[in-house]
Amino acid sequence: MQTQQLIQHRTRIFRMIMIDYDISRENHNHSKNPRSILINLLLLLLTFPVFGQDKKAGGPCEGCEAIYESSVPFDKLEMLAKLPDATWNGKKPLGINGVVYKADGITPAAGVILYVYHTDETGHYTAKEGAKGWEKRHGSIRGWMRTNEKGEYKFVTLRPAPYPGHSDPAHIHITIKEPTLNEYYIDEYLFDDDPLLTTDKRAKLENRGGSGILKLKDVGTMYKAERPIYLGKNIPNYQSNQ
Repeated sequence: MQTQQLIQHRTRIFRMIMIDYDISRENHNHSKNPRSILINLLLLLLTFPVFGQDKKAGGPCEGCEAIYESSVPFDKLEMLAKLPDATWNGKKPLGINGVVYKADGITPAAGVILYVYHTDETGHYTAKEGAKGWEKRHGSIRGWMRTNEKGEYKFVTLRPAPYPGHSDPAHIHITIKEPTLNEYYIDEYLFDDDPLLTTDKRAKLENRGGSGILKLKDVGTMYKAERPIYLGKNIPNYQSNQ
């Protein structure tokens, strides 16, 4: 659960606690100790969300719920997504493709949803007018895909720029959703030729889902790169039998 969801969840439980507490007092129900009820339920209030979080694959993930904002139902998504900024008009777009594998690292994983988003060529997450939900924060350069029976995915976009005035390398965020598991993030797509991707930063990468570092190839009309994704690799609380 995200911070906002936790607050709402705890607020609902607290209201239920107080109703139970007030009823017990008004009815003078001596079979129950109102003070005991209050203490026990407050303990439940504080611990219940934590237990739920512990079981969530990937751990906390702010903004991962944006994967559900696809305008196309998951079962109707294609394995190819063309992001809104993709163009051949005087520019060379970037095509990224790969295969998503199951936890055994061999078997292609079909029906996996991928959600990607990134900054524009100025390094900003620019949202179109009237944007709602997470689009206001993630910007409008985003897209959704669903792996085919061979586990394949592909998206076309323009290479993003790093944040202005920061030392963070340029990157593309990615969240995935397996058919029988909650959504979680994996390592961002990074660019091997990015001078901001220093040796120190490379050493600190978690390699969630495998390495996200891309080596671009200039094929004339566009740049291409490949990234295989391994479900569950370096993902906390992941159970491969799910």
